[in-house]
Amino acid sequence: MTSLPRDPGPKKLGLVIDLDTCVGCHACALSCKEWNAGGVAAPLPDWDPYGADPEGVWFNRVHAFEAGDGADGRTVHFPRSCLHCDEPACVTVCPTGASYKRQEDGIVLVDEDLCIGCKLCSWACPYGAREYDHDAGVMKKCTLCIDRIYNTNLPEVERVPACVAACPTSARHFGDLGDPESPVARLVAERGGYDLMPEMDYRPVNKYLPPRLKRDDAASATGSAASPGTEPEPEGDGRFLRWLNATLSR
Repeated sequence: MTSLPRDPGPKKLGLVIDLDTCVGCHACALSCKEWNAGGVAAPLPDWDPYGADPEGVWFNRVHAFEAGDGADGRTVHFPRSCLHCDEPACVTVCPTGASYKRQEDGIVLVDEDLCIGCKLCSWACPYGAREYDHDAGVMKKCTLCIDRIYNTNLPEVERVPACVAACPTSARHFGDLGDPESPVARLVAERGGYDLMPEMDYRPVNKYLPPRLKRDDAASATGSAASPGTEPEPEGDGRFLRWLNATLSR
């Protein structure tokens, strides 16, 4: 098994996903599939894509949940991919060292030449981020589009993961979460960015921004009428996130 230092490195590239503005359009999933079909993790196979039981390798998936009941409910779209944890269980259980976390930027990758397809990493990951390629017999996962973000042949504005570039509502943000002064780190601090399943102590680099409460929900949380422009109480967001964690842990 592979051991990891407690602090892999100061630079931590990752994503911040805003659950308040994600509309569940699946543009992130489709652009990810398109880019990685010819990139470093290629190919991403599909089996019986137009049949009754399609299967395939997807690094991004978008789920939808109903939070609350009746008039108090809302649909929350929840994009899911690798969280590039500081303490990735997928790396520590890998018997060949195929799964590893890069010291220079914190990205978790798979060396397919070393992978034996034992699937231990997929069993260890509580986020369901690992994908098994039946054609190649190896595990694959989100690379943060490593062949894109460091590609100097692309204009600088395009050196972001394909999912970030494709998001029509700017619900996905990319940057260095190890730098507290970076735009993504400030966004997490301002909006109460959240670790998914923090009780697992895997310290995911990727963060989720909670949905803002509707104005009447904010009023009920505070016991007073909410005026236009009033930010919702953090506890309201906290209640949603506790519900989300419980839902995903089932």
